[in-house]
Amino acid sequence: MTALTKPVLIAGAGPVGLMTALACKFYRLPFVLLEEDASFSSDTKAGTILTRTIEAFQRYGVAESVLGSALRVDLIGEFERETNLPRNFVDLAAISEETRFPFVLNMPQNHLEPVLAQGMADMPEGAIHLRHRVTGFRDTGEGVQVSVETPDGPKTFEGSYLVACDGGRSQIREALGIVVEGKTLDVRYMLVDIQVDLDAENPRDYPYLAYFSDPHEWMILVRQPHCWRFLFPLEAGVEEQTPAQLEAKVRHFIGDVKQLEVINTITYRVHHRVATRWRNGRVFLAGDAAHLITPMWALGMNTGVLDSISLPWRLAWVARGWADPSLLDGYEREQKPLAVHGSGEMAEAGRARMGGDRTAVNDGSAWAFAMTRSLLGVRLDLEGTGDWSIVAREKLPLRVGDRVADRRLLNGEGGETWVHDLCNDSFAALCFADVRRRPKLPELELPGIRSWVISRWDAPLDSGLRPQALLDLAGGFQRNAGIPDDCIVLLRPDDHVAAILPIDETALRDAYLAATGRRA
Repeated sequence: MTALTKPVLIAGAGPVGLMTALACKFYRLPFVLLEEDASFSSDTKAGTILTRTIEAFQRYGVAESVLGSALRVDLIGEFERETNLPRNFVDLAAISEETRFPFVLNMPQNHLEPVLAQGMADMPEGAIHLRHRVTGFRDTGEGVQVSVETPDGPKTFEGSYLVACDGGRSQIREALGIVVEGKTLDVRYMLVDIQVDLDAENPRDYPYLAYFSDPHEWMILVRQPHCWRFLFPLEAGVEEQTPAQLEAKVRHFIGDVKQLEVINTITYRVHHRVATRWRNGRVFLAGDAAHLITPMWALGMNTGVLDSISLPWRLAWVARGWADPSLLDGYEREQKPLAVHGSGEMAEAGRARMGGDRTAVNDGSAWAFAMTRSLLGVRLDLEGTGDWSIVAREKLPLRVGDRVADRRLLNGEGGETWVHDLCNDSFAALCFADVRRRPKLPELELPGIRSWVISRWDAPLDSGLRPQALLDLAGGFQRNAGIPDDCIVLLRPDDHVAAILPIDETALRDAYLAATGRRA
């Protein structure tokens, strides 16, 4: 059980705030979610959910609900707009051995947020507060006091930590005096939701997610669950267009159709702005408060969800006394490069590619391009060497910092176990060994870690290893990871590799203590 006596306070109930709250619920951390608006978002932005985010949904218990309300997309199209000829498609079947979700989702933000909030419907009263605006805060050294304007007047909330998910204009970030670096481009995007039947009445054979490149005016076409969405750039100085102009633009793009209606429009600026610090004592920045990356290739919200994967497990380990508080410093150290030089630069390259520059992104193999576009190719710099990546180049043996593939294994009870489930709320020491030879598994008398043996062979019932043995059919998982026999792969609760070492109890103990900050 958690040692926290005061809740984690979360300011802002957008997708990142909601995911952070769901993570706290998963890790049994008490939390209070504070949102200044009277309801969840009515904005239809952030319409594509990448595979790595779906994996977070699975961990935090909302994947099934989200999948039931979204469109699954396993093929991302790229076309030359002038000729309407296809370019290099992204076939997500190429990552079918990497994840149980080899697809992305189309679902607008205003549909997603209520589903995420419903995942906390069983929380006790007082966990979620709408119409509660944070007006100030004070770090006491042992906790955080937050001043909040409520419908019943000013109130003060006591918490252990404050996570600012209050958006690109974060007042919490401003109050901390944290500088934002980067730029806002002199260009705007226009998002238009259209009610039109392109499936049966006016059939158009486009993938559910299609990018049309053009040097003058590129276009993105998205099949949302309830409508079609168009996204295109507005040049500097161009006024927002009327519904009649938008209708004409859509007709010019898709041809003559019947019963076309503009049902929603949003215009927003293009940003690449990142906070210089993501932590100040007991206050953390997350999502747009930490990095405002205008979403090209769906890198906005999905980059924010990476924050909600990285920070909560650290809070839980420190709260339980399983880690040194220095573990919390790894949040900014590991995540910030992904925003500054990863998602931001990839978004810029994506915009160049949409403008017709086919050299802007090196596709590599079908596997590499699919790993990159799904955000499964993220490698974290756990060792402080500057060796990290958000772009998958080629398939290499598993390394420290890599996200491990989520493969199906067979357990000793006759059922199946997925690799990511092994580290849901635990470090997992995966010992690759021949189970027939009765390997001795290291068993640490330390909380927060479990050992498993992964073998090409099923564990005999008289081996004594059956409860901890997982059958890797035909050795597919081990072969895909490129791991030799008699090795341990130590996984963190965020699915990333903390260490690769021989099967040795002392070596495992040292690696686990180092990964939790309890020994340099």
